[in-house]
Amino acid sequence: MTTPLPAAPDDPAATPSATPPAAARPTRSARAHSFNAAAAQYAANRPSYPPALFDALEELTGRPLKGSRVADIGAGTGLATARLHERGARVVAVEPGAGMAAEFRRTLPGVPVVRGNGNALPLADHTADLLTYAQSWHWTDPARAVPEALRVLRPGGALALWWNTAALDVAWIAESARRVDRHFADQNLSAGQRDFDARTADPTGSLDFTHRVVRWSRRVPVDTHLANLGSHSVFLTDGEERAAAFLAEERGHLLAVFPSGIVEETYDVHLLLATA
Repeated sequence: MTTPLPAAPDDPAATPSATPPAAARPTRSARAHSFNAAAAQYAANRPSYPPALFDALEELTGRPLKGSRVADIGAGTGLATARLHERGARVVAVEPGAGMAAEFRRTLPGVPVVRGNGNALPLADHTADLLTYAQSWHWTDPARAVPEALRVLRPGGALALWWNTAALDVAWIAESARRVDRHFADQNLSAGQRDFDARTADPTGSLDFTHRVVRWSRRVPVDTHLANLGSHSVFLTDGEERAAAFLAEERGHLLAVFPSGIVEETYDVHLLLATA
């Protein structure tokens, strides 16, 4: 995934800013690493996940999270890890970024976190009941990450991928998304957000995914909403002045809709789950 950011898996100027030429676009690697310098902003402002999502995990896997051996991959600052831990799961987190891992350790000192990524998991064979990728599967190479997941999962274990996405049927969110799309006119962000099919998640065809959607919302101050939006990689790599100008203009649009200064963000969590 924010404002609910209309960008896909990672996560809103009446007058669009000039779009940088393709050659000037940040690389995928630069976007992936951009979170490390903004880990505190990410932890403080990104949305968490609703209890109904974890209820769905238990329903679809047929087992409680309590006592389950869970590895949360691409854990970031621990937003999903914390919820899994609260449900009683025996969680280990895997995170590639030094800045994100440091913030994780600060906020969740009692939960183990190891450096690594989904393409080469630092985990033993057939040891996990559940592997989770919250907002992180899109940073992997599925051709490598799927076999790695199957290696680490015990027989009957499950792979769960999910993303918080903007509820684009909400009028103000759709308008905000269009402003983001105009700002990043060459990147087609909204189209990516709607692409949650099994073929995209697993081009190898090894897994049979079930797709579940959970809607939820939160009410936050406009400053939190904008900081959430600005914590996405497209804005973190957009250039400080250009991003700041967009966010300042976006504040005006938001206050026109929410004069109280409290924004109601609505999300659809897209969950893909497959059993090994």
